[in-house]
Amino acid sequence: MNELIPLMVIVPMMCALIISLFSKFNKTIKYLAFVVAIALPIIPLISNYGLHFFGGYEPLFDTLTNTVYHPAITYSFDFIQQLFIAAVGLLTFLVVFIYLTKYKQASGPYLFLLFMGTASVTAILLTDDIFHMFVFFEILALTQVGIVAASSIEYSYEMALKYMLLGCIGSSIMLLGIGFLLAITGNVNITDIVSLVDGGLVDATSPVFLLSLALIFFGWLYASGLPPFHTIKSGIYSKAEPHGAALLQSFTVVSMISIGLILFRIYHSLPIFEVLVLFFSIFAMILGVSLALTQTDFRRMIGFLAVGELGFIGLGFGLGTQLSITAGLFQALNELIFTALLFIGFGAIVHATNEIDTRKIGGLFAFHPKIGIMLLIGGLAMAGVPPLSGFQSKLMIVQAILNAGYPELAILAIMVSIATFVVFVKTFYAMFLRPRPNSLKIVDKEVPKAMVFAMGILLILVIVFGLYPYIITVGITKYVGGIL
Repeated sequence: MNELIPLMVIVPMMCALIISLFSKFNKTIKYLAFVVAIALPIIPLISNYGLHFFGGYEPLFDTLTNTVYHPAITYSFDFIQQLFIAAVGLLTFLVVFIYLTKYKQASGPYLFLLFMGTASVTAILLTDDIFHMFVFFEILALTQVGIVAASSIEYSYEMALKYMLLGCIGSSIMLLGIGFLLAITGNVNITDIVSLVDGGLVDATSPVFLLSLALIFFGWLYASGLPPFHTIKSGIYSKAEPHGAALLQSFTVVSMISIGLILFRIYHSLPIFEVLVLFFSIFAMILGVSLALTQTDFRRMIGFLAVGELGFIGLGFGLGTQLSITAGLFQALNELIFTALLFIGFGAIVHATNEIDTRKIGGLFAFHPKIGIMLLIGGLAMAGVPPLSGFQSKLMIVQAILNAGYPELAILAIMVSIATFVVFVKTFYAMFLRPRPNSLKIVDKEVPKAMVFAMGILLILVIVFGLYPYIITVGITKYVGGIL
């Protein structure tokens, strides 16, 4: 067993608890948060691939049925887990760095929420136990509520309460679905469940099995922010601190792919599964870009565009081919990066102007050209403009759609990308290139260096993954081939 695997969850969780316990000691929690944040992206990079069985309970082999059973909670660590845990760890470090440099007096509860959220989403990625996944899914939902409620933005409490109430519904329905799955399989280990379904020991057409799909799928829609939860998901981004919104978006993306992979492994043999994923993904793409067109609050605009980008990830899962799932996972990584870049960049604009209405902003390129250029590149990456990373993943998705025989869907994907380009260029022009309104006051001509540093790191990744996509896609392709 690889003992470093559980440390990916234990380290941020213990850090969160210690920071909460010693929150009165400002310097202590700042140093601790900074050191642990640096370690988060390093631990997965130095860990070996493999399995970790909690309690040391090794898998059991049933000679009668020739079946392997996993009695312990199992963590599985492969390339895809390494990739996304490292990405979330890097983003957590950048967010913590921005926060620590922005505030002289650090908030122990807020740092607790940041690290606990990172620990939770990491556990969701690693676990091969569906009930264990649900436990950390619940913890993650509560940390997201806390991050929004802890922000100083108007109506953040109201938005946090709405998200929590919807979470009570979504998570309860998901738990009920897991209960039905346990009832029909007698197991909560995902690999064991997959073996039972693929081996024909579970009737995939039974009403109980189909009902479990419907209920867990509903919970997945809530976790992912796909319709009908697109409005509340974009809302919590707009009511969180910009750096907090960047981390919240990463939690959403990783939750979507983690639970999505679980659903795919268990229910991929059901044609209705692909139909459901494709329907809600297409719906998200159209709604996301349509609602973004109507926004004057640039935070809501980015939030709705992010929801639309989730639809591209869903297309990859819905088509169910090796190329499409590879493209969907690559798109998920790219969205995690360039959406964080945009949230932090627009946060810098709020810092400089204390304004969020695009109708009241203009002429910012003269004051903040670096921020403007980085935001422009990030927006072009989201729209799929070559040679940036978003172009590579969206090109792969279009190729996968054409290979699957759906040219109409490929045209729709291209049109949504063009609409995303139009939305962002329109917003960029309004904020940076048109004449500055007389009523606009530049509160601070200096953007915090931590924000510029974070945007620079993310921008480098956007460019590198665009020029050399095979760095990522080769490993993802091998992983996907292993689960198909």
